Amino acid sequence: MHSFTEENYLKAIYHLSEGNSVAVSTNSIAEVTNTKAASVTDMLRKLADKKLINYVKYQGVTLTGIGIKAAVNIIRKHRLWEVFLVEKLGFKWDEVHDIAEELEHINSISLIDRLDDFLGNPIADPHGDPIPDRTGNFKHKTLIKVSDMKQGQGGIISGVSEHSSIFLKHLEKLSLTLGTKIIITDVIEFDGSIILTVDETKERTISREVAKNILVIL
Repeated sequence: MHSFTEENYLKAIYHLSEGNSVAVSTNSIAEVTNTKAASVTDMLRKLADKKLINYVKYQGVTLTGIGIKAAVNIIRKHRLWEVFLVEKLGFKWDEVHDIAEELEHINSISLIDRLDDFLGNPIADPHGDPIPDRTGNFKHKTLIKVSDMKQGQGGIISGVSEHSSIFLKHLEKLSLTLGTKIIITDVIEFDGSIILTVDETKERTISREVAKNILVIL
């Protein structure tokens, strides 16, 4: 078992390295965890002592095999709880992140496996992020940013890369939620904003910044 803080660090390192063996800097970890660099260094030493990370001062941090397994398990729990909160308790997709942040630290493997089965073994959370199975494997979908699409292309919104409540509420107001069909009607040359046809009936204009954070399957 690991402490809440240790689990949060492992998850942060995993996300910063995008699940790869890319070295993550102490400063980037400090920024994500909103912690002073000196405190981050102390925690990294503890994680290294537990063989969860490879840490060499000034050279960055990578997760060990054990560390990756622990981080993926935390992510699995978090995303399964988000599915449960939305599908079974009626929470909106912009309300579940903080609650799942607390629930992800429950350490009962049998509970999480039963939760997974109860939910029908979902492969994605309410934001479209893939959920690892009980062996730690992800079923990845090939997604493209709306900002990378060309005029006339269409697709189905299947994920977002920005999970803040204010962003998700903004998408809801625009009817740009998961499963929505869109077609790129026009790309404005001046500022890169994009005009969309939504579900073949509505027209929406979004900024390039918003478009960069919406992911679709073509």
